[in-house]
Amino acid sequence: MSDPMVVVDAGTGNLRSVVGALTKIGASVRLTRDPEDVLRAERIILPGVGAFGEFMQGLTRNHLDEALKNFIQSGRPLLGICVGMQALMEISEELGSYQGLSLFKGPVRKFPSMPAYKVPHTGWNQVWIRRDSPLTRGLTSGFYAYFNHSYYCQPHQNEFVLATTDYTLDFCSMIGQGVLFGVQFHPEKSQAVGEILLNNFVNL
Repeated sequence: MSDPMVVVDAGTGNLRSVVGALTKIGASVRLTRDPEDVLRAERIILPGVGAFGEFMQGLTRNHLDEALKNFIQSGRPLLGICVGMQALMEISEELGSYQGLSLFKGPVRKFPSMPAYKVPHTGWNQVWIRRDSPLTRGLTSGFYAYFNHSYYCQPHQNEFVLATTDYTLDFCSMIGQGVLFGVQFHPEKSQAVGEILLNNFVNL
């Protein structure tokens, strides 16, 4: 029997806020490290915190990387959050060089050092919608969301950039192709905006 919503635990952080936000909007949620749960899910959220390499090692150790690729190939919806979005890319330069899931072409890079900006990029910032998406239904371009990251995704294909945010540079803060999505900000910490976005994902 399938689970309507599975939150994948790579073992690198506290995911209670993500589960809590989904429960608040009425979603039935299973938190798991079991690849069989991934393969049976109707839709998946892949949240990530901490270092990219440690996150990918957690996925690989539990055989979740291949399960996630198989899930996505089946055409079911997936949403990556923060490092979970970065994991959808090919490679990250965080603390070395680590392979991602390679579902989008392009690297994950560190913000450039600039005197007027602190890294990590932490706090509320605006998200500018660049392409229509079911994930942003009901949201107005320029909405504020909560960020906490030192690295950003640099997709090679602009047609997959759904939204951008300005911090030292104009970076991709939402990515999407079909029903595969990633957001660099934390919807579970973005109050009403986050609830709208998560509701959109649940109702895809």
